[in-house]
Amino acid sequence: MDATMWKNKKVLVTGAGGFIGSHLAEELARRGAEVRALVHYNASGSWGWLEQSPQAAAMQIIAGELQDRDSVRRAVDGCEVVFHLGALIAIPYSYQAPVSYVRVNVEGTLNVLQSARELGCRRVVHTSTSEVYGTALYAPIDEKHPLQGQSPYSASKIGADKIAESFHCSFGVPVVTVRPFNTFGPRQSARAVIPTVISQLMAGGRVRLGNLLPTRDMNYVANTVEAFIRASEVDAAIGKTIQFGSGTEISIGDLARLIAKLMDRPIEIEQTDERQRPAKSEVERLIASNALARELLGWRPRVNLEEGLVATIAWFEKNFHRYKTAIYNV
Repeated sequence: MDATMWKNKKVLVTGAGGFIGSHLAEELARRGAEVRALVHYNASGSWGWLEQSPQAAAMQIIAGELQDRDSVRRAVDGCEVVFHLGALIAIPYSYQAPVSYVRVNVEGTLNVLQSARELGCRRVVHTSTSEVYGTALYAPIDEKHPLQGQSPYSASKIGADKIAESFHCSFGVPVVTVRPFNTFGPRQSARAVIPTVISQLMAGGRVRLGNLLPTRDMNYVANTVEAFIRASEVDAAIGKTIQFGSGTEISIGDLARLIAKLMDRPIEIEQTDERQRPAKSEVERLIASNALARELLGWRPRVNLEEGLVATIAWFEKNFHRYKTAIYNV
């Protein structure tokens, strides 16, 4: 795709202070887009990961709440493309505060879609998650796989996906639903397994984890960002759900050992009860078919697992002070 097509294009990224959102907002700014970045309002006035971004000066950064329709409408107004990444994440916390997930993920998505409809946006790229599939009933998982709400988080994302689908079918809103599998890379929260392992190895001592047997399809963040952008460029993607994954799987235990090998550190793993999901909530296997993304978007992951881990470890070596390794980040 021609990167110059983004020159001066007005775009909104919700969740722009977060992990994937900050990387996406930066890449769009590098391509010359006029980026409006919606970050979560907080008392300290922090912009999240955009706080120290070299691209932040080129963005219009605004704070707001996805649950507040007025905030969302003001953010959407004047934007041609909306990348909707804002969401409440973390599966363990969804066991404790399920209503918050409905309000942010379902109602927040509704606010984005209603605003996009009223204001005539040319494209909404709505972010789903591989967690909506639950444990794989067949593998590799394709976009036709049944949806299974095995956690309040995944159920809220299924609800958001269906709201997006309904707005396309009912009102013709030009929505693409993108479904990343397990994205990883610099800036990711310690609530995710790779930052958990890296940070604990850097701190020394045992690496505390939950279930070591489930498999995940790990995809480096630069691959995911490129896929988001492709999904916003291809007209044939409108109305479809397209998933982004590497097409390979690795168990949590093997992943931890691979990270230790790349860091050249010994590893002793301790399984703890507090890090275990409830039995029926655990997703035992995730592995993507990326055939539709290859066919429709011309996308395939460029950075493989080991390359991505090396880059992520290098980032952590400079940013280890940001992470709390002595506690379990719910």
